[in-house]
Amino acid sequence: MPAARESLLDAAHTALAHRPWSTVRMVDVAAAAGVSRQTLYNEFGSKEGLARALVRRAADGYLAGVDHALTHGAEARDRLTAAAEWTTVAARDNALVRAVLTGCWSERLPSPTLSAVPSSSAVPAQRRADGPLPSPGELVQIVRDRAVAVLVGDGAARADGGELARSCELAVRLALSCVAAPPGEGGVAELVRGVLHAQPVGPG
Repeated sequence: MPAARESLLDAAHTALAHRPWSTVRMVDVAAAAGVSRQTLYNEFGSKEGLARALVRRAADGYLAGVDHALTHGAEARDRLTAAAEWTTVAARDNALVRAVLTGCWSERLPSPTLSAVPSSSAVPAQRRADGPLPSPGELVQIVRDRAVAVLVGDGAARADGGELARSCELAVRLALSCVAAPPGEGGVAELVRGVLHAQPVGPG
């Protein structure tokens, strides 16, 4: 029941924006989504399952945004700058994305363990949510590797894996530093472009 699942996740996310996760009630989430409480439990199993699904959706949404950003521009620097800008915007606009990227979970947020939990769910999406959740370090590696694959595949960068991977990781980590300490005038784009100016990321 994908539509109901998304409606429930939307309702839980909206509730989380207004009050701490510890006070969010499953019955209220179901009512806000217009489905029965039994449907909610069928989809997520428990409040912990719902929390894991929220975090998984936040991580997946962030990575989908990265993939989209990496298609902007013809040059590698433009694409990495777009990905860095997306990182800061996504973290600013979504507290769960910020927590996933930084590992800093406030008491207002759910904070599920990153390791996999036993799952008996018949719902494929929930079985995936019950699997391992990405740590900040793992997300850096995922974004770096996706960036390298896109840039090399599209001919936007030299196919020197080591140098390109370092440049991509540098852009990601610089973006994360801007999430923790927002930059001044010029924003993350100016910082990333400045740092990558001398990096070997141009077309070969």
